[in-house]
Amino acid sequence: MKIGLFFGSFNPIHIGHLIIANIMVATTDIDKVWFVVSPQNPFKKRDTLLPEFDRLDLVRQAIYDDFNLEVCDVEFHMPKPSYTVDTLAYLMDKHPSKEFKLIIGEDNLSHFHKWKNHEQILEHNLYVYPRPNAKHTDFHGSSQVKMVDSPMIDISATFIRKCIKNNQSIKYLVPDIVLEIIAAKGFYK
Repeated sequence: MKIGLFFGSFNPIHIGHLIIANIMVATTDIDKVWFVVSPQNPFKKRDTLLPEFDRLDLVRQAIYDDFNLEVCDVEFHMPKPSYTVDTLAYLMDKHPSKEFKLIIGEDNLSHFHKWKNHEQILEHNLYVYPRPNAKHTDFHGSSQVKMVDSPMIDISATFIRKCIKNNQSIKYLVPDIVLEIIAAKGFYK
């Protein structure tokens, strides 16, 4: 079984994430997508992050009725910050019958060479979805990089958090259940 690993802070999860995950299952050889919630991305600041278990719960609620999507908290049990190569090694050890692929946005290719042991990660193949203003890189020509035809989605969690802070609607940007939980718990105020 091929598992697409979709790493992210998911701060919060939004419709763009769900569309990309669905496209990966519907149009590639990936059987399931696991949303790997990262407690601390080494490239991001912690001050705007909702606590990791709240973000995990938002993802769980957003995908609860889709058999092809799962939430994964593996990085909660690993040293922080999390490094993709270490998470891959751990998952391969725990799930030897599964074949893991990495799902990333095209904008990540421009700094992919800075990722810890990026050559090792590349061996698993990258499934890359288009992102606005992404620059062409040497990785675009690699046989280990599969460009996936999908809509160009320019929704960001940063924009969503800004809307919430300014008391603006985020309806249609996040699943209804996520909207309800954010409102009920006063997240991102």
